[in-house]
Amino acid sequence: MFGISDFLQLALSAFIILPVVSVIREGGYLAASYFLGAKSSKVTIGCGPRLFHLGVFEIRKYYFMYSWCSYDELRVDKLWAHLIVYVSPMLSNIFVAAGVNGLLALDWMGMETFWRQFIFYAFYFVLFDALPLYYPDGQPSNGRVVYDLVRHGQLTDFQRNDPKEKVDQEAN
Repeated sequence: MFGISDFLQLALSAFIILPVVSVIREGGYLAASYFLGAKSSKVTIGCGPRLFHLGVFEIRKYYFMYSWCSYDELRVDKLWAHLIVYVSPMLSNIFVAAGVNGLLALDWMGMETFWRQFIFYAFYFVLFDALPLYYPDGQPSNGRVVYDLVRHGQLTDFQRNDPKEKVDQEAN
């Protein structure tokens, strides 16, 4: 039965854990793009109207459901560089979740329920980030971008410019 303690856990997840996991995810993009010489990097957390802007971070009204990192160009414009950028959010969540899990296993952290939820959401983001698909708005998932880079040697753009379609058209 769903009780008051369950509601509190839900609120904790929605308003604390999800935003933190989003920031960690986007931090992976930011670190990789910075390392590869990206120009004008920006991390946006949420959607809707902008609430505030702090350095490279922009926080929007509906902050916990959507996030992305954007940049103008990479200094290193190579296939492997783009692979690193699009794999980095998944790796950042995996590394942080594995580290927290290790600390829990060693009994070095309290609040086990909180941290287990944190680990769950970190891997939840990784799972859905890794699926090679297009979202309803036409944006490719990171898994889709990585798939297209490896399979077709092309960077998939937001307008659903599917490299596989180009390969199929060229074969005909």
